[in-house]
Amino acid sequence: MSPTIGLPPPCAETCLDTSRVSRFLGGTLIAEDVRDLVEHVRRMSDADAYRPWRCPACGHATLHVHSRPERHPKREPSLPPVVTVLQFRCADTECGATWRILPLFLARHLWHAWKTVERVVRPSAALPKATAPPVPAQTERRWRARLGSTARVLCALLAASGGAVLTEVAMIVGLDATRGALVDAFQQVVGGAAGERLSPLAGLIHRLERGLRLM
Repeated sequence: MSPTIGLPPPCAETCLDTSRVSRFLGGTLIAEDVRDLVEHVRRMSDADAYRPWRCPACGHATLHVHSRPERHPKREPSLPPVVTVLQFRCADTECGATWRILPLFLARHLWHAWKTVERVVRPSAALPKATAPPVPAQTERRWRARLGSTARVLCALLAASGGAVLTEVAMIVGLDATRGALVDAFQQVVGGAAGERLSPLAGLIHRLERGLRLM
């Protein structure tokens, strides 16, 4: 019998449960409705389609295109080697916050796209096996360990959001759940297509408390 049975999940890495809201001016915003490359390319052709309607830091109504950073998603045959994104800068000279906009399918903090991560840690028979290069064993172990760590902070965040659906998700798993259990409960309540079980929850968590991470 495993000595860990009946014990709470291990603590999450500090980087997963650390808020960035009060420490940084600017940061990353996730476009939760941009789920695929086709929609991303369409919006990149018109910066207004990605431009925030106000600065999240100061509320100023004007933001200018600041730069076009590149992302290099690894081991994902459904994406090109380079995905360009937009970064905006607040026009208020007293603020000047910069905001990078990421489509939902690109993980803010990982070298891989969410589809790649899910293919490794949450494989689905509903999805065809991709002919993608294998992820290094150390990377897979790290991802699985993060999903196996405590979701206490995330569950408290969802419960405090004020939304009935998110409160239901938090109540299903409880404060002693793992992040993997939280992913499963979120899909059970909210739904979602195979291959998109991690990204919607990760985007939601970042919106509720910028800097907190699912993985």
